[in-house]
Amino acid sequence: MAERMADWPAVARRGSGVPATARREDDLPPAPARVPARLAAVFLPAPVPREGRIAFWDPDDRPLPEGTSAEPADLTVVRPHGTSVRRKQTPALSLPLDTALPLLVRARRDPAAHPATAAWGAAALHALRLTARGRLLPGLTPTGHDAWRAGPLDPDDIAHLRAVAAALPPEGHAVPLPGPGPLRLPAPEALLRAFLDAVADTLPRTPAAPYATGRPFAARAPQRLPGAQDWAAEVAAGMDAGVRISLRLDLSAADLFDPGPGGDGARGAAAAIVQVHSLADPTLVTDAATLWAGEADAAFGPRARVDAALAVRRAARVWPPLARLTEQDSPDVLALGEDELSDLLGVAATRLAAAGVAVHWPRDLAQDLTASAVVRPAPGSATDGTGFFESEDLLQFRWQLALGGEPLSEAEMDALAEAHRPVVRLRDQWVLVDPALVRKARKRDLGLLDPVDALSVALTGTAEVDGETVEAVPVGALAALRDRLTAGLHPADPPPALHATLRDYQLRGLAWLELMTSLGLGGCLADDMGLGKTITVIALHLKRARREPTLVVCPASLLGNWQREITRFAPGVPVRRYHGQTRTLDDLDGGFVLTTYGTMRSAAPTLAEQPWGMVVADEAQHVKNPYSATAKALRTIPTPARVALTGTPVENNLSELWALLDWTTPGLLGPLKSFRARHARAVETGEDEEAVQRLARLVRPFLLRRKKSDPGIVPELPPKTETDHPVPLTREQAALYEAVVRESMLAIETAEGMARRGLVLKLLTSLKQICDHPALYLKEDPGPVVGDRLAARSGKLALLDELLDTLLAEDGSALVFTQYVGMARLITAHLAGRAVPVDLLHGGTPVPERERMVDRFQGGTTPILVLSLKAAGTGLNLTRAGHVVHFDRWWNPAVEEQATDRAYRIGQTQPVQVHRLITEGTVEDRIAEMLAAKRALADAILGSGESALTELTDRELSDLVSLRREA
Repeated sequence: MAERMADWPAVARRGSGVPATARREDDLPPAPARVPARLAAVFLPAPVPREGRIAFWDPDDRPLPEGTSAEPADLTVVRPHGTSVRRKQTPALSLPLDTALPLLVRARRDPAAHPATAAWGAAALHALRLTARGRLLPGLTPTGHDAWRAGPLDPDDIAHLRAVAAALPPEGHAVPLPGPGPLRLPAPEALLRAFLDAVADTLPRTPAAPYATGRPFAARAPQRLPGAQDWAAEVAAGMDAGVRISLRLDLSAADLFDPGPGGDGARGAAAAIVQVHSLADPTLVTDAATLWAGEADAAFGPRARVDAALAVRRAARVWPPLARLTEQDSPDVLALGEDELSDLLGVAATRLAAAGVAVHWPRDLAQDLTASAVVRPAPGSATDGTGFFESEDLLQFRWQLALGGEPLSEAEMDALAEAHRPVVRLRDQWVLVDPALVRKARKRDLGLLDPVDALSVALTGTAEVDGETVEAVPVGALAALRDRLTAGLHPADPPPALHATLRDYQLRGLAWLELMTSLGLGGCLADDMGLGKTITVIALHLKRARREPTLVVCPASLLGNWQREITRFAPGVPVRRYHGQTRTLDDLDGGFVLTTYGTMRSAAPTLAEQPWGMVVADEAQHVKNPYSATAKALRTIPTPARVALTGTPVENNLSELWALLDWTTPGLLGPLKSFRARHARAVETGEDEEAVQRLARLVRPFLLRRKKSDPGIVPELPPKTETDHPVPLTREQAALYEAVVRESMLAIETAEGMARRGLVLKLLTSLKQICDHPALYLKEDPGPVVGDRLAARSGKLALLDELLDTLLAEDGSALVFTQYVGMARLITAHLAGRAVPVDLLHGGTPVPERERMVDRFQGGTTPILVLSLKAAGTGLNLTRAGHVVHFDRWWNPAVEEQATDRAYRIGQTQPVQVHRLITEGTVEDRIAEMLAAKRALADAILGSGESALTELTDRELSDLVSLRREA
């Protein structure tokens, strides 16, 4: 038996056996009486079932416990006496049923419980479960009073009842039956049946029951119901009947019958054949026609026809069409109309099953008719992926129905479209048909799709139809294209003109780029910084061997790097800088043209007039805002192949990913508004895993992302060690920090909207500058403050001196990143004052000077290079550095990783140590945990940095920025 009871009904609906509320066994109310479980329990029936009681007595004649609230009583029991038995009066404790039930149920798990008490506990649990399932029937006592009874009981309920009765020891039914004559004990099964009725009659009668006061079947006091004897007899007959009925549907015999007045006047849609089942022997079943013919009397008994007729009448109360059976001489077969058959497919079958009437459908009834939205090229289109995409023909988008996974022919879908029945005959079998599928068969065409929209549908496997996401299946050339895009990558053969040996992962990247550009689709190569995206594109240019030149748009700091790489790896290939006052596109002869984003923006009309074989956007996060003038200008330059290069395809939100891929493959992700509605919001909130998978299926073929930690790449690089260095604030820093927090929070608490957001951003900036150095916050001129006194005012600067002293003693080199140009100047002036060779690279550094700084650093002339994070965090190749110092923390870990990748990249031969300086107890300390979490999720969604912190409540913001003195 189960160790937990299903429910504890507290209230029953008037005139029904359905419980209104329920509780678990563990929630049973504590019994007001504490009766030792060692006592034997026995049930004492009463003329009104709910007035029955449970008596507890001691078969060993020990004194009963005192101090309980149970009523003492004298109990007459039958006890062994020699070789016979005799009546004996013994003291007992008597409890009403509602009080005794919790004791009985708990006694089942008490090892000290008497076997009789444990058996009655099992009976109590059975009674509670029956009541919880709503197995309650109203009726009358022999004296005409209202009483609930437990029923109807199905074969499993009866078997359970008999099993408990078989386990009931003599002490559990030792109270003799009243009356003269021989000494007799109640049969355990009959006594347990009376107990079930008593529980069923007790539980619905609570003060919370509707109309509880003075109403039959709700009030506690007995209520006489004169004139209800016939109704009660029918209910009792149904409860004690020895049969139940079921309906077997015969679809092939439908045309033999007229649906009658309940139908729609047409021929019947099906026939419902009544079957009769024996409750005593569940394996015994026959058709009602056989029973009425008298051929099953020997098996079912003489009352079977009466019981079956009453069962049909009860079922008709649940489903009215069955009432037509009661008008027949033999209630054996019912013709069903279309609406009735449809009703049986839905709620009617559920209601009948709840009433104990099962509905059996034909075994060969197929229920696997499905529909999917199919996208296929128009007849006569090319059969390979290239021809498909280059075609300007629209694609067919229509419903395709399938049976058992096999598509239906047009003729079969026509037949289905003409069907007006919930079941139809298809392929020599009956098929259950959803009306929604019939509507799809009637209106198959869903419109036309352009090639890009069709490709999006093919890759995601879903489409939006009337606001609903449905399965979509590509066929023909579209399926071939999808397979080509999603197939595994195999290394390509390097072009003979390339003067370099490509690594295996670079050859796979080359093969992917060659496939995408040959299809006219474009792609985003999103490898980690330093994995050789530049040389891969140079190899792609050589593989394509187009007469038209390749245009490379990049930040100004990368012009020299691109020119050196092209000259080194593809000698003889023309390369020209389109930058500065003397720029020109005259006399181009293939090769490469290099330009900056700023020049491209201003010269877009001129660039658009030149035929390009390929356009490459390096550090493509510069056009992550699709509404910026730079992004708009880039889109005006026509080309058959577009390649975006970036190490951070998503820095802040998925709209940036849309901007990149909508440039490489216009239209792939649809309009930005619909992209955010369908994909971005669900993915960024993390609430819809299916949305994440759907977007990944769509994006994956167009974005190749490899990380340095990938198994095929990590052996190519030396180890990288990352260390967080906690730094205490100086006394001056702490005083400034607390003063700024106090004054700013007073202003923030009284501000709203944009004004509040601006104050929060100003506060965060001020605190970060104080954490770096008081002179930065106070905007002091670095000249007069240079020297040991400068380092003494900042824990970070003092620690930086220690780190640089150590690595310079080992002849090492370091990059020092800070997001503030002012701090970079302070550091540079400080180090120069200590005679440390140092250069400063920031956004205002001219391109030629940048290149000279990089050469001096790579050549070892300048061991320390101080860089502003945004100006120098991308594109530079600084593999001389064995140390990278992040003087302050950026809000986006991806930006810090890009800066680190200036040193940790292909070509690096020494281990790289990354040092992050964090002031203890400050907002930097608090934000470090958030950055670690963002780094773990960077491949999915990255937050929006400082702007997200402006939405914190005043209390949350105060907790974030307040200085923790214990640190």
